[in-house]
Amino acid sequence: MTLEGKKILTVVEDEFEDSELIYPHYRLQEEGMIAHIAGKEAGKSYYGKHGVPVKTDYSFDQINIEEYEALLVPGGWAPDKLRRYDEVLKMVQFMNDQQKVIGQICHAGWVLISANILEGKNVTSTPGIKDDMMNAGAVWHNEEVIIDGHLVSSRRPPDLPAYGHALVTALKKD
Repeated sequence: MTLEGKKILTVVEDEFEDSELIYPHYRLQEEGMIAHIAGKEAGKSYYGKHGVPVKTDYSFDQINIEEYEALLVPGGWAPDKLRRYDEVLKMVQFMNDQQKVIGQICHAGWVLISANILEGKNVTSTPGIKDDMMNAGAVWHNEEVIIDGHLVSSRRPPDLPAYGHALVTALKKD
């Protein structure tokens, strides 16, 4: 299955983990996907923990999530902010209900926790939120990447090659 022309959305807020946004964003573009970034404001530059800026294509309220094949949530400290936006939680819940790919890495699990979609799911994350994931009903594993159906989770930046491969694999199954 080709990913050419399919759309993927990454949600962003300040203090995202730079590599956890940039690497999958470009990796999926290499597969031919159309990659958009959305934040609270359209056309705004958001800055990663290490100073890398990304400019949003759209605001959350401009997104028609039904147009997307996948949703990515980068880690860093941004997930603690992202989980406070009802628009983001609704996007995660919609993608989950439609069994579309949701990628999360590091602290991004916080967003999935707040969207209440982890009950009984096999996942990984940074060990720092292991208890949070388990308290949300997930089965946590200390592995570089876990694919459980449409959920693709990864631990941290050194795991990005495995995460990128897993995202492509999950998207090509659809």
